[in-house]
Amino acid sequence: MTLQLPAPGDRVVVAMSGGVDSSVAAALLHERGCEVIGITLSLYEDPDGVEGGCCTPEDVTDARRVCADLGVRHYVLNYKDAFERAVVKPFVDFYRRGLTPNPCAQCNNILKFDRLLRRTRELDARWLATGHYARILRGDDGELRLARAQDAAKDQSYFLYGVQRSALPFITFPLGDHRKEEARDDARRLGVRTSDKPDSQDVCFIPDGRTAEFVRKHGGAAEPGPIVDDSGRRLGSHQGLHAFTVGQRRGVGVASTHPLYVLRLEPESHTLVVGSPDKLDASVVQAEGWNWLREPALGESLAVKVRYRSPPAPVAALKSKEESVRISLATPVRAVAPGQAVVLYGGDHMDEVLGGGTIGATTEN
Repeated sequence: MTLQLPAPGDRVVVAMSGGVDSSVAAALLHERGCEVIGITLSLYEDPDGVEGGCCTPEDVTDARRVCADLGVRHYVLNYKDAFERAVVKPFVDFYRRGLTPNPCAQCNNILKFDRLLRRTRELDARWLATGHYARILRGDDGELRLARAQDAAKDQSYFLYGVQRSALPFITFPLGDHRKEEARDDARRLGVRTSDKPDSQDVCFIPDGRTAEFVRKHGGAAEPGPIVDDSGRRLGSHQGLHAFTVGQRRGVGVASTHPLYVLRLEPESHTLVVGSPDKLDASVVQAEGWNWLREPALGESLAVKVRYRSPPAPVAALKSKEESVRISLATPVRAVAPGQAVVLYGGDHMDEVLGGGTIGATTEN
């Protein structure tokens, strides 16, 4: 299989956040001889007037200057209203309902690889490129496949499961075969001014990492309620389920002689259920809103990831109906959080993204 890249002379829109990855992607494509157009999305503005972590005024300026250095066009598009509707409001609503959202996947699915892709076509560009660490590969049969990056430590394919199969011919990830240190080396070689800029951390619109406070400020605070163990015995009280997620240990707020973890959240009764870590194992995952990039072949070995940093877990059985998929695991996985993404991998090297969806409100232990 070969990495899908534009041909010299092709017009390419590069989504530029102002960070090193998207900057070096633009520089590599420019070096390749492509006609590069940089686009920066202005996504979020704090009610107090402070820009979010991925689109600060400094980031916009960095992207503009990188494009000026390359001698290419650069535009800033105001997607704040769309980002609020598609990402921020669902994010807050998920926490209000006792779920753990995945805003990066939502942003990719709705804004970058849908709305921005349409804008790419309006600019008569053949390609949309980003600085994601993932690969789109063309097989000997001519079929395109979304796959993990060469750098397993930086792979971001987990967040891309919602890309539509029909969009694959128009997307390119120039850093898919790079390791992070190689990307920075290329940035220095090409004189990219952001070559030593630190990577962004946490959710882009919550740069201080205080998620519960953000949810509270945006009207998503849940009601106080009881903390109970898995037998129903009351252990204490909490100030809102929006401050918790399945598998959490720190901040549970109950004194105990042994560590207590969040086992589940019951929003109907505002109850937080805690217990020992062995109660966190799940053997069945129900997913909703499923998107197929390729349906598995009969007898194909499969694995799933239920968190970005979790290792792939082998699949024993798979049952799908429309946009709902039930996944039985060969070995239990720990701390499956409803609302997070579950992504299915297959292929010869178990590195191809076959599809993904949102973990349902119930899992079986």
